[in-house]
Amino acid sequence: MKILAMRRIVAIAALAVSVAQSGTKAEAQSAILNLPRVSQHARSVQRIGITDISIDYHRPLVSGRKIFGGLQAYGKVWRAGANDNTTFEVSDPVTIDGHPLGQGIYGLHMIPGENSWIIIFSRNSTSWGSFTYDQAEDALRVNVVPRTIQNQEALTYDFDDPRPDSVMVTMRWETVAVPFKIEVDTPRLVEESLRKQLRGRAQFEWQPWTEAANYLLNSKLSPETALKYANRSIENEDRFENEITKANALKVLGRVDEAHAAHDKAIGLGTQSQVHDFGRTLQTQGRYDEALEFFRDNIKKDPKSWIGHNEAARVAVSQRDFRTAIKEMRLAAEVAPESLKAQHLDLVRRLENNEDINK
Repeated sequence: MKILAMRRIVAIAALAVSVAQSGTKAEAQSAILNLPRVSQHARSVQRIGITDISIDYHRPLVSGRKIFGGLQAYGKVWRAGANDNTTFEVSDPVTIDGHPLGQGIYGLHMIPGENSWIIIFSRNSTSWGSFTYDQAEDALRVNVVPRTIQNQEALTYDFDDPRPDSVMVTMRWETVAVPFKIEVDTPRLVEESLRKQLRGRAQFEWQPWTEAANYLLNSKLSPETALKYANRSIENEDRFENEITKANALKVLGRVDEAHAAHDKAIGLGTQSQVHDFGRTLQTQGRYDEALEFFRDNIKKDPKSWIGHNEAARVAVSQRDFRTAIKEMRLAAEVAPESLKAQHLDLVRRLENNEDINK
């Protein structure tokens, strides 16, 4: 008899939830069977840096009802969705509107207000709705300011304005938008992740060590560690790429003579094509003077190759000597592979219009 009574209670509860969600009629819904729900399940995900963020929720509809300040009273805890707990999961520690929140899965609740809302991250993420919500289980509460929007029929969570180290999460439903900002210390998380990754199979290849060193340098993190990684890469295989990375790390550390030695060694190890491609990459990054330094050294490898003439033209352009630049680029077009001739002839045309082809 107790089991039958419990089943009746569950069935009645499920029916009541269905009526509340639809606002119109009782629809087939079960707390036991897998049947379609009025408020459909959704999941919003976003990666920031190497941190995964997800919000798992059910999407109630407005269905002509007055939601906030009506069906959902101001000042009362709301499940931030329908059915089971809305959950918020982060794979790394983050900050929410400047407040720290650890890695994990949280029950997401909200307390609506006319002018201010409270966002709640609960350590309990496995309940039904907010009926058993306990403030003692809060991991974090933040106050946010809602915005008025055009009617949003189905509740939704969006990840807006994603950046390398942050994203805005916005809950939109009815005529209300509730935003909060998630920030991630991406460089530090990546630095720690690299230490772990480089203890695996990656440690036996030259590329991972060089990539890790370049990340640290580009993120302005620990040049000492970057130099250590560059040296480990060289131990695995001495190449143009990792010698250049070593030179860059030494330069940041102020070890100028050693940096020049590594730079010269890199030029000697690299093919003319490798050095040219690297210089062109520097130009796309706006590092024009560094690129020209590479071009001047690279020309010496073979001044009569298409690369040698191409780079001589680029050096001449940097000196505003378009006459020499046009001459050199025409020579480059003559000896270039067939697949590159049209490209070089277009560069000649641009030079004849006194265009700086280095930018």
